[in-house]
Amino acid sequence: MTTPIIMSPGEGRTILLVVAHADDPALFLGGAILCWTDAGWRVVCVRVTDDRWDSHDLSEAETIATNAAEFRQAAAALGIAEIVELGYATDVLGDASEVELREHVIRQIRTHRPYALVTFDPYAMFGEDNQDHIKVAAAVDEAFWCSQFPLHHPEHLSVGLAPHGCFERWYFGRSVVQVTDVVDIAPVLERKLEAALCHQTMLRNYVNQVRMQAKTGGWSLPILDEAAGGGELRPFVEMLIRGGAHEVGQRHDLDAAEEFRIVRFGGLEGFLGRHGRRL
Repeated sequence: MTTPIIMSPGEGRTILLVVAHADDPALFLGGAILCWTDAGWRVVCVRVTDDRWDSHDLSEAETIATNAAEFRQAAAALGIAEIVELGYATDVLGDASEVELREHVIRQIRTHRPYALVTFDPYAMFGEDNQDHIKVAAAVDEAFWCSQFPLHHPEHLSVGLAPHGCFERWYFGRSVVQVTDVVDIAPVLERKLEAALCHQTMLRNYVNQVRMQAKTGGWSLPILDEAAGGGELRPFVEMLIRGGAHEVGQRHDLDAAEEFRIVRFGGLEGFLGRHGRRL
């Protein structure tokens, strides 16, 4: 059992969140984002892909536009202050240059100069079947280090983007293997649910995928059949969001929670505590 972290006042400081897809913030860490924004942190979210194929019955152009609009709605519900779109095609990041993607992230770090950098955990990929998540995790993890070196992308310096070191790294995933910190999200769980429900297009596509898998296995799920037939998504999403939050919470004697691996001061937090002093 891990004692839940207490969010310190943001005092206008920045959290830089880098995700692969529009629905990642709400589904993976919507509770923590709400805790940050409620505490006065400025959250900037970088979406790497445009989710152009994540729909069930729309054209590619309609899918891009609709998912972008729903992303903006969800971001507003979470209190996210700014969205940065990198515009990569979804589900083919495996073909993209990791070094090129890393440069984009370094540029955002040097632009926004965040206190904390947040992304998928590259070391907790057991059960992770989305290659976009894996590529983003690796690129962002390396960008944390490279953003501090002036010889990495000196062209940034020529436009006033100086090297920057993030104090904390927050990692999340489908299954965080080495959990260091837990956020109690019970007070904001209903708001997380409402943010997730903004992603109607992506969620309906997910419902369709799960129904196909069930059918292959000889199963039918009425709650999914109703949603796929144009019915309300809320009952299914409530089960998904509340069920996951309660399951995590039970591991830590909480009603609802989200788990993270947090690295502070490059892993030298003990050294800092022994020899450092507050500015």
